[in-house]
Amino acid sequence: MKLRSVVFALCFIFALMTIAWGADVTGKWVAQVPGRGGETRETTFNFKVEGEKVTGTMSGFQGDVPISDGKISGDDISFKVKISFNNNEVTLLYNGKVSGDEIKFTRTREGGNNPGTEFTAKRAK
Repeated sequence: MKLRSVVFALCFIFALMTIAWGADVTGKWVAQVPGRGGETRETTFNFKVEGEKVTGTMSGFQGDVPISDGKISGDDISFKVKISFNNNEVTLLYNGKVSGDEIKFTRTREGGNNPGTEFTAKRAK
């Protein structure tokens, strides 16, 4: 009886640790991200996860851009990317929900009041 209780307790602790640490998004993810004119551009995300901290790069028409303030908790991921448009620096905020080999993102502009752009990134295989 005691062994059964110990096994149950260990399984419960492992389940809590998995939820707290978040989904494993480490690696390469690819998305077709909508642009201003309605066209899409392929964007690649390279994530590295350490605990709840997410680092890495976003690669696309701006080249490789570092990810900052990245966090993952459970299946929620968020980070910022700073890019330049016509000599103006813009910070883009990414918030996503991980589901297996897909992340459903919403991208908004920091300080902006637009509803955001939605797209899905898929794990590269």
